[in-house]
Amino acid sequence: MINPLRGMKDLTFEESQRFNFIVNTATTVAKRYGYNYIETPILEETALFKRSVGESSDIVGKEMYQFEDKGGNDVCMRPEGTAGIVRAFVSAKLDRQPMKQKFYYYGPMFRYERPQKGRLREFHQFGCESFGEASVYEDFTIITMIKQIFDALGIGFELLVNSLGCPTCMPTYRENLVAYLTNIKEELCSDCNRRIETNPIRVLDCKNETCQSLLTASPKLIENLCEECDSDFKKLTALLDKADISYTVDTNLVRGLDYYSKTAFEFVSSEIGSQSAIAGGGRYDRLVEFLDGKPTPAVGFAIGIERIMELVKMPETKREGIYMGAMTQEAVEALFPLAEQKRKESKVTVEYNSKGFKSHMKGADKANARYAVLIGEDELKEGTVWFKDLESKEEKSVLLGEFTFKMHLP
Repeated sequence: MINPLRGMKDLTFEESQRFNFIVNTATTVAKRYGYNYIETPILEETALFKRSVGESSDIVGKEMYQFEDKGGNDVCMRPEGTAGIVRAFVSAKLDRQPMKQKFYYYGPMFRYERPQKGRLREFHQFGCESFGEASVYEDFTIITMIKQIFDALGIGFELLVNSLGCPTCMPTYRENLVAYLTNIKEELCSDCNRRIETNPIRVLDCKNETCQSLLTASPKLIENLCEECDSDFKKLTALLDKADISYTVDTNLVRGLDYYSKTAFEFVSSEIGSQSAIAGGGRYDRLVEFLDGKPTPAVGFAIGIERIMELVKMPETKREGIYMGAMTQEAVEALFPLAEQKRKESKVTVEYNSKGFKSHMKGADKANARYAVLIGEDELKEGTVWFKDLESKEEKSVLLGEFTFKMHLP
């Protein structure tokens, strides 16, 4: 027997219904906020992620599914969604249009890392990206949109926020941070020592408990923001306060991707184990420019679908559609034209084997059908069908022609 690869998982039965419910709920909310659907390729040039996510990131350094294709091109399976959306935005020359653009997407991402609960090598994200709006009100709106999605899914969360500054305030902070880290580098892990040289702010994102304890006294970027960044962050927290959205300022929150600046946020849950982040995002005002587009402010987020699968409270499943069955073999063929007619109006399940009444009723229950429609020997002779509303329990027989053309079942 051939099994799925390690870290890859089939999505079947109840899980597929839960997956679709999450995507449909998030899509409904995104559309209300003015977002349009976008689809980008799973396979991209490796250079796209090296230039956007950052060569010093764990994603690029350790986790990408990267290979040379038959044409000699250096390609990889996308490890995250934002870079591809920005690449598509620039490719379509949307950066040269005056109107603001908003996109939502969902689909598989790939990272070669140790599989664990809520974290797979092939995983799925739902995300939104907003281009052309520099106002911190858009950062706030993005956060409220995620809250609305989680509220609709019945998921509790804690919101963490921080500011990552901008090119004005980052250089001085970087110098102060490097000086602090250099003094304690012998006590830090090997990854942190490497990051001191390549991207020191990423040290703050280390998951090593010893490193985190050493960083409690490190310089805080939020205390070294320029006037504009400080004003924006204070405005964001004031908006959250006014909207009665609880949050915690996490001064070590830096996100795992290099393209973020200014606002950064994460939604976390204590119900999914050590991997507590269920959504995250922030502002990335320079990424369009990094990928050869015109300077364009942007902000976005992604929700890890597998991370929230077990947290979602599914609504009660309502009966829907029609179950059709025959009680004699001769009546089986009479079902097909009837089923095709009704499929123009409703979901229809047809049982091809002739069965007794009780067996058909069990079949209708398993199909979660709203209506059961049966043809037996008497119905075949009389040109009628018997049907029952499985919610109201009403039942009757009607002429086949009347059922086909005059009845309108949901």
